[in-house]
Amino acid sequence: MDQSKIDALRALPVPAFSHLIDGRVVDASDGGRMPVLSPIDGTVLTSVAMGTARDMETAIAAARVAFDDGRWSAQPPAARKKVLLRWADLIEANAMELAVLGVRDNGTEIGMALRAEPGSAAGTIRYYAEALDKIYGEIAPTAPDVLGLIHKEPVGVVGVIVPWNFPLMIGAWKLAPALAMGNCVVLKPAETASLTLLRMAELALEAGLPPGVLNVVTGKGAVVGEALGLSMDVDALVFTGSGGTGRRLMEYAARSNMKRVYLELGGKSPNIVFADAPDLAEAARTAATAIFRNAGQVCVAGSRLLVEASIHDDFVAEVASAAQAMRVGDPLRLDTHIGAVNSEAQLMRNLGFVDTARAEGGQVITGGGRILQESGGYYMAPTIVTGVTPDATLAQQEVFGPVLAVTPFDTEAEAVRIANATVYGLAGAVWTSDLGRAHRMVRAVRTGVMHVNTYGGADGTVPLGGVGQSGNGHDKSLHAIDKYINLKTAWIRL
Repeated sequence: MDQSKIDALRALPVPAFSHLIDGRVVDASDGGRMPVLSPIDGTVLTSVAMGTARDMETAIAAARVAFDDGRWSAQPPAARKKVLLRWADLIEANAMELAVLGVRDNGTEIGMALRAEPGSAAGTIRYYAEALDKIYGEIAPTAPDVLGLIHKEPVGVVGVIVPWNFPLMIGAWKLAPALAMGNCVVLKPAETASLTLLRMAELALEAGLPPGVLNVVTGKGAVVGEALGLSMDVDALVFTGSGGTGRRLMEYAARSNMKRVYLELGGKSPNIVFADAPDLAEAARTAATAIFRNAGQVCVAGSRLLVEASIHDDFVAEVASAAQAMRVGDPLRLDTHIGAVNSEAQLMRNLGFVDTARAEGGQVITGGGRILQESGGYYMAPTIVTGVTPDATLAQQEVFGPVLAVTPFDTEAEAVRIANATVYGLAGAVWTSDLGRAHRMVRAVRTGVMHVNTYGGADGTVPLGGVGQSGNGHDKSLHAIDKYINLKTAWIRL
């Protein structure tokens, strides 16, 4: 990466964005605009349309017409593949522009953003483009005088709601399989990170995606998100975000057409370190990056560190040393390890969790406060709190910030009990040289993803999904396609 190119892109003015509906740029029906504040320095970066319920209804109607007339769903698989591959190519060709725009919008450090945003999005779109003509129907094992066929058909209109931490990556996890299977989509980005998804949708049109197949409506969740959830003409709804919003979306589905709702929600993922870990120094460095990358704003972040008591003090000191060596600052500098918190509201929420942890007996051994306030941006020192009991607020509630809760354990059974003592089950890890223990922990910890002697890095070939209040359904891998198809039986008497 070239710092001078990043600086040049940073200096460019960001145009005002509006909705993308039926292949056209459309202002809000009442003319409303919403300022976009950059978390880097707190200044106004640009503005986006402040959508209304009417805007969302217009977008849904466009998607319904596009689906019903078959302009996308009736195209041969090879034709859909060609468009999606061209889209991936365009994303890669504009990767630096997309990454810098995204960092200016949400504060992710540029080194991570380039890989995890346009790079990941292009790879995901390619994966499902290559998969779409390999999804076969089935022939049932019937009596000789009957033919039973099982067709796999697109669901119809899919509503997609994407969070602000990795909008392109998470957006592609949902858009790519939905579009690959022939569905039409209405996308609602997060209020604080809409810009790159709008730009990526423009590239989709340039790649040849027909108008109305992918529509983007910006605005407040309580307005346009609610309209999407309550629509009688949306067939499936997919969401990544908070548990509270997920519950509301399920209620909206029940109050409307009982649309299918797939949720990837919060996590309080345990990173479990035994004394026999193959490399404790590596485990400590990884424990720091597992929670502090992207300022802790990662769904699968290892936010609970469970450490065997015999190594607790030395290991935590190693993690603290690794955290203190991570440079927090301007996310558009290549030498920055940790960027900005997405918004001032999120920063204040993070600091509130630290205050609560202190009040409940936790000891802050590094970090704990806001830093670089003179920049005008939203930055927080990586924070480690020890003495966190399994029932403490910091062990039970998702912070979604750079705050690590540390809890000791004595036995394998105790580690499992602590790991499972939350309502969540999204991710986790175990560090051990004992192969039997590794397999026992994978089986015993209730979670959707379990790492062994690593944390993070699982690619698109494997599913991501949670158990418990971490949600339902899966992103990534061929299993994600199940969310975007209907099975239809044809029972034919011969």
